[in-house]
Amino acid sequence: MSRTMPQAKRKTPFSGKAKKQQLQAKKQNKTLLLSSSACTDNYDVMAMNYQPQQARGRGDANRYALKFYRESDQEVRMKKEDALKEVRPVSEKEMEIDPTDFFPAEISFPKRPEWNFNMTPAQLDAQEQKYFREYIDKLRESEHWKDMSYFELNLETWRQLWRVLEMCDILLLIVDVRFAGMMFPPTLYEYVTNINKSMILVLNKVDLVPASVVAAWKEFLLKRCPELKVVYFTSCPGYNLAGSQSDKAGLQVRRRKGRQRMCTEGATQILEACKQIVSGEVDLQSWEKKIKDETDVEFDDDETEIGLTIVQKPDTSYFSHERYKNGILTIGCVGQPNVGKSSLMNAIMGRKVVSVSKTPGHTKHFQTIFLTPQVRLCDCPGLVFPSKVPRPIQILMGSYPIAQLREPYTTIRYLAERLNLPALLRIDHPENDDTWSPRDICDGWAKKRGFLTAKAARLDTYRAANSILRMALDGRICLWLRPIGFTQDREKFEKCDEVKYVKWVQAMSNEEEVVSWVPSSNESDASDESEGSGSDSESESGGETARVANKFAALMSDD
Repeated sequence: MSRTMPQAKRKTPFSGKAKKQQLQAKKQNKTLLLSSSACTDNYDVMAMNYQPQQARGRGDANRYALKFYRESDQEVRMKKEDALKEVRPVSEKEMEIDPTDFFPAEISFPKRPEWNFNMTPAQLDAQEQKYFREYIDKLRESEHWKDMSYFELNLETWRQLWRVLEMCDILLLIVDVRFAGMMFPPTLYEYVTNINKSMILVLNKVDLVPASVVAAWKEFLLKRCPELKVVYFTSCPGYNLAGSQSDKAGLQVRRRKGRQRMCTEGATQILEACKQIVSGEVDLQSWEKKIKDETDVEFDDDETEIGLTIVQKPDTSYFSHERYKNGILTIGCVGQPNVGKSSLMNAIMGRKVVSVSKTPGHTKHFQTIFLTPQVRLCDCPGLVFPSKVPRPIQILMGSYPIAQLREPYTTIRYLAERLNLPALLRIDHPENDDTWSPRDICDGWAKKRGFLTAKAARLDTYRAANSILRMALDGRICLWLRPIGFTQDREKFEKCDEVKYVKWVQAMSNEEEVVSWVPSSNESDASDESEGSGSDSESESGGETARVANKFAALMSDD
């Protein structure tokens, strides 16, 4: 009996023109613009850290890519021309800021629209898309629109925040203490308190700022937000640094040890704040025992642990919050890109459980991990909240990827007006002049480091600017802003009792000592950024526990 073979589908002709159209269609599907037309009618939108499409079945690698408005070519041209003008230093008083100037009451963040369990995921998705379009339109019509900075335009990323706000019992907002007032949106605090949840503000990277400034920021923020809990944290306390080094000119450098210890001081402060909030409704003894048990335990910085629940699909799910459900405390971690959320989670866990990168937007997905059986952490992708924070400060905060800057000189000017960059970098004027412009500073750094263009072998000014900004982001060139009134009350803050708690978290001993940092060999751009700390540096080899102190005594004289 003969068996008939199934007929294969007949191939249809496929011309080169059709192939080109197919590739164009795929490119459009991966467009850098928002899917909602309300955000792209008259403005160009660009995505940061855009990744090649993953293999089929892995999801969209760029679903949570940071998206910002793109500057016009005319704006970029004008800023490049301005880079040739002289830098004029500002006074210390001008380094004080009032956060209310940057977060007007009319500028809020998008909140999840009303929903119910009768809605289908498709209906909910359409409703949220519609709401987000109307939200952007409303911002455009406001008087603050022309002064607004980069802010997140990706609805998928905001959905991750909505999910965390729904799930958490306590919201942990992490800010870089160098720019604390510009990273703390008051509208988020008001929203969290209105839904009867608690907020803990973590002043992170306190090792980069004098203890008096950290104490001043805490007092300032508590006056504005009395129900807020404020704690200090650093993933680089003194005992995790090997030795101490100080550049003769004051350039800050730190060298991490190969094996790290759990940051018990900061973790203890967070634990105590949670204890006050839960008031015995959740048993936190296992967390307290974990901290005690791991106080002196060392772990490799590259250790990883599998224990994450990662959401990579469009999250339009429903969730009805139940306080301390099943005796579990859920802590949501929120903050701007590059603020150190992942490093904080790793430091609290006592081992590396979350991938860390200097690139803004590295954490792309909502992810949860159990700290103990009774404590769950939820990490949200970094979000840039709507504000009027100047764009140069956003660059220095790490909210915008330095590598994708079209014009870095405005930020170099902002930095040079507040710090003596030629002295810190120990560079000579490229034209032997007495006055410095942002372009001169970049040329001088390019000449010292040997940054040359590939074809013409000219000074690579752009690469030099990129290098300086990365050093500022890392804290080697450290700029910190003060709360308004700090200069007048400096002596009060230097002598207040709160300073000893800051130093306890910093693991510092003597305020006159200065510590510096060189990235380890596995950190990105180490070869580019670590300026010669060889013959020009003074180093001391540290013991098991390095004696570390406030490292900005060398820069305090510039104030």
